[in-house]
Amino acid sequence: MTDKPRDSDASDTGYEPASSPYDQPTEQLTPTTRSTPTPPATSTGPASSGSDRMPRTDDELDFGERSSGSYPTEQIPSFRPSKYDEPIAPDSRYGAGAYSEQPTEFIETPAANTRGSGAAEVAAPVPEPITRTETVEIPARRGTTDLGLLLLRLAVGGIFLVHGLQKLIGLWNGPGLDGFRTLLEDSGYEQANLLAIAGAVGETAGGALLILGLATPFAGAAVLAVAINAWCFKQAAEPGLAFFAPDGVEYETLLGVAAAAIILTGPGKIAFDGRRGWATRPRFGSFIALVLGIAGGVCLWIFLNGANPLVQ
Repeated sequence: MTDKPRDSDASDTGYEPASSPYDQPTEQLTPTTRSTPTPPATSTGPASSGSDRMPRTDDELDFGERSSGSYPTEQIPSFRPSKYDEPIAPDSRYGAGAYSEQPTEFIETPAANTRGSGAAEVAAPVPEPITRTETVEIPARRGTTDLGLLLLRLAVGGIFLVHGLQKLIGLWNGPGLDGFRTLLEDSGYEQANLLAIAGAVGETAGGALLILGLATPFAGAAVLAVAINAWCFKQAAEPGLAFFAPDGVEYETLLGVAAAAIILTGPGKIAFDGRRGWATRPRFGSFIALVLGIAGGVCLWIFLNGANPLVQ
């Protein structure tokens, strides 16, 4: 071993390069067997056999045998209308009876083609709009009606309440039950004892209910029956038909008509029945209550007294 430098031009007989897997960058593929005929040899190279020749054209890249029908790309036949399909309009750009080559095509209608010529246009039917109707009940403006009905109820109910308490318990120098029973017996009423209690209680309760505006149709019917009997009693006490006070039936007529008016109009909103529908808009039920009140008063006089109030 010397210190003499090595000549770079001279070959080193003692050096051998090591083998590497990257010494061959291009790998030779295994040839595939093909059934196509081998092309003839050209001037640039020898002819290749059918077993060692690599595919070089698109026709040779077939991924399998051609007999199996497997191709990398396959052509799908386009849709063409048959003779049974509806043809295009005769005045279209394809001519009468022709078919379009387009898969989807907008075909103009004959009406659209004749718009410029002044012919009648065929408009598409327009659906009629749906109209919804709802019934909404709007409360009517009553103004001072409820206040007027309140005053009428207070006046009529108060008068009947006062007279009922006079007959029932003898307030305000009233006759009481005994005096009222004696009065009914002298007037010709039968069952005077029972009628005195029923009449005093009905007059008192009816007057109180009218003031409160509670069960107004029944309260009005009760005081109306009492007013009819009072009218007949006073008319029968005097000979002939007397109307003007103090001997006539003017006062009893006014009370009876006022009670009937309350039955037909209702108590109004300023009452315990004010939230009920019939309190402001009475209907057939109020008319029935009026008929019952009149019938009750007439029947009490006819079946329990029997006298003719118009003839003495």
